[in-house]
Amino acid sequence: RWRWGFGAGSSCYPPQRALTRCSLCSDNLAAATLTISSCLELIKDALEEMEQMQAEGGASPGDLLEEEEEEEALGFPGHRGFAWTDAERQLLGPCKGLLKATKAALRKLLAAMRAHGGADAAEQVAQLDALAEAAAELSPSVDELVLSLCPPVNQLALRLNAGKLASVLMRLLEITRTSHVCPPSEESWVRFLAGAVDHNLGKIKDATQGLLLGDPGPAEGGWG
Repeated sequence: RWRWGFGAGSSCYPPQRALTRCSLCSDNLAAATLTISSCLELIKDALEEMEQMQAEGGASPGDLLEEEEEEEALGFPGHRGFAWTDAERQLLGPCKGLLKATKAALRKLLAAMRAHGGADAAEQVAQLDALAEAAAELSPSVDELVLSLCPPVNQLALRLNAGKLASVLMRLLEITRTSHVCPPSEESWVRFLAGAVDHNLGKIKDATQGLLLGDPGPAEGGWG
């Protein structure tokens, strides 16, 4: 007998004939699409936060409010955090490029899923699951990169976080390329974005190459 709920011997689906195998496949695709859409919104928020940081010279609006409250409590208002150095500003462009590539990858992936996605076979369902799982790893990596941009910048930490985001994003692109949602007509944008990731990461590595043998940047918790 059919029962509502999850767990052994139960089903979340009612026995009505209207819920055919096709509708269940549609549910799998819709669930993966919803997960990736949610990830895209998080990436958009992170990109907006980075742009706000640029407008404020390095500190996010939330950071500025917290600093103002702390400074007033300590009795020495007027300090408004740190500003980026010229060397740190050179890292903003390629870091922003990585975020934009991440946003574009999720947006293009969603379009490909809507155009070509299916869940008729177990392999297709597994591919949708893999895409959703890979997409979910992007937001934490993006957050770490954005946080590492707050001045004073530890450029070695930023280099590592940029490499981590690039690795996660390239994994998503590779899973996409080998999945059923990426017929030959979709391969061009996958290749283009993979090239964009390599290009921006290369710029970050070039700008921070000297840190591997020298000073890694400001130490956390130091007074300068």
